[in-house]
Amino acid sequence: MASGTKKKASSKKAIRAARNSVVTKRGFPWGTVIAIVAVVALAAVVVTYYLVQSAPKRALAEWAPSDSNKDPSLQLAGIVTGTYKGSVHVLPTERVAYDHFPPIGGPHDGYWAACNGTVYTTAVRNENMVHALEHGTVWIAYNPAQVTGDALNTLKTKVQGKPYTMMSPYPGLDKPISLQAWGHQLKLDSAGDQRIDEFITALRTNPNTTPEVGASCDVLGPGQFDPDNPPPFVATPPGPDAKPMDYQGTQGTQQDTGAVMPSTTGTP
Repeated sequence: MASGTKKKASSKKAIRAARNSVVTKRGFPWGTVIAIVAVVALAAVVVTYYLVQSAPKRALAEWAPSDSNKDPSLQLAGIVTGTYKGSVHVLPTERVAYDHFPPIGGPHDGYWAACNGTVYTTAVRNENMVHALEHGTVWIAYNPAQVTGDALNTLKTKVQGKPYTMMSPYPGLDKPISLQAWGHQLKLDSAGDQRIDEFITALRTNPNTTPEVGASCDVLGPGQFDPDNPPPFVATPPGPDAKPMDYQGTQGTQQDTGAVMPSTTGTP
């Protein structure tokens, strides 16, 4: 019996030794650990990338108009505002004695400047640009003597391909950059100023500040407004025959309501 017991004990020891040998051969599961670490690292990279890439959009979210904050642009340092009546038109041959330069509202040409991400290389007549503002457009004007190279390209990226935006040189501008929306203006020194994006977010097609929000910004074409050959900007001050800011509209012009003011001179 003793001999049988010893054999059983010896057999159990052999089994334990074999098991321990298998465990030892298996070793630490480095492959599994490495795979888990790689997945966690990849997830961290993805989350970090998202947070970095979305940071500008998230930062601008507070500048979007809402029911509780109808005009966020009023919080911008340096913002200038005014109140103007919409739908008052003048003839293509007439000028308006605007109260801001560049203008931000008031009587304007019956034909709007093309404003779906249009970058003009030459200065454009004020009266056409103001009509585009009435439709909810943001207009970036810049002094061509002060804004060139990388700064100019930075401004272009904020306009090209963006609906209800336009950009043009403005000779004699008293600041390097001036932003316009209907009844709003902000003048700046740098194309890198974050207030440019905040102004655009707050005022582009803002239904609370725009007389004709959502009206067309499409190209009208030759005979009306041709963006390839726009009416030229006139640098000289308006003369005594310029229409005042309280002007009620020229007879014969097509009004935004669809009506034509009575006249024997025809419609522009």
